[in-house]
Amino acid sequence: MKSYKLLEAYRLGNIELKNRVVMAPMTRSRAIGNVPNELNELYYQQRSGAGLIITEGTSPSPDGLGYSRIPGIFSDQQVDNWKPVTSAVHSKGGRIFVQLMHTGRISHELNLPAGARVLAPSAVKPAGQMWTDSKGMVDFPIPNAMTVGDLDHTKQEFVNAALNAVKAGFDGVELHGANGYLLEQFLSPVSNIRADAYGGNIENRCRFVLEVAKAVSEAIGKDKTGIRLSPFGISSDMPLYPEIEPTYLYLAEQLNKTGILYIHLVDHSAMGAPGVPTSLKRAIRSTFTNSLILSGGYDQDRAETDLEKGAADLIAFGRPFINNPDLVERFRKNQPLSAELDFSTFYTPGEKGYTDYPGYGG
Repeated sequence: MKSYKLLEAYRLGNIELKNRVVMAPMTRSRAIGNVPNELNELYYQQRSGAGLIITEGTSPSPDGLGYSRIPGIFSDQQVDNWKPVTSAVHSKGGRIFVQLMHTGRISHELNLPAGARVLAPSAVKPAGQMWTDSKGMVDFPIPNAMTVGDLDHTKQEFVNAALNAVKAGFDGVELHGANGYLLEQFLSPVSNIRADAYGGNIENRCRFVLEVAKAVSEAIGKDKTGIRLSPFGISSDMPLYPEIEPTYLYLAEQLNKTGILYIHLVDHSAMGAPGVPTSLKRAIRSTFTNSLILSGGYDQDRAETDLEKGAADLIAFGRPFINNPDLVERFRKNQPLSAELDFSTFYTPGEKGYTDYPGYGG
């Protein structure tokens, strides 16, 4: 019988993963009141066959709760309610990181608690609309440009959230530096038009991301800190710009010096975005010496190919985990994947389209 590299154990820093399959972070909007619940616990437990689960985007701050019903990890109640989730995954031999996602300008006051603000590097309004439970689709507002005080406060919120993650039993945290949210907003000269030390040239635009990564890794350990990046991603009104490749190469070099555990590099071409050039993936692979996770439209065969040729250490799968909670077992037994996938329930409350997908033969 052929052995599959995807199903081999892998040592990620100080933790042993039972395979090289990563469940990618996916917003599912089931955290009523921004607090994890029993549905979240069941959802992640069902998918704990993955070597590593990265949770849905979880806000480190009231200001970062841009979407309806996304969880946070800044209050005592949120920390307490995450504990059964991490325990459920660990009970099945899985490992789980929480993704810290501050939505920045991709937000609306109607989705935020009282007193919270829509923050961004600059007061640049994104094009488009977003969903709110109270008024349906609404235009994005003009965000508040962050002051130096806001930068320091937000950085500390990331640190506090990372410390809370450890208290809640997570094995580590992933900083969400992708998909057009706050950290990526600093990287792009389209969303970041600051004239201070955090805007302008590549070094300045990368400064806040690197400061957050350094502060978090110093607080909880480099071996518990990863980051997700999406060069050439265009979601959340993030147009392409000429300096993309040198920006991400500089960022990878500096993250390597920081010594964080992994870079999770996502290619959104399967969703219609421009592809990340193979040359950039290879350059980041050679520049960043710790673990590399690749993500974006993978099936088992392509994952095997990239692992065999050393393009990555781990491969992340997103949507296949939604309707195949036993995805790794299906890989192991060469069972077909489910074709049933209800897009209308991706972000709706309740168990339908969330925890009711059966395993193979179910």
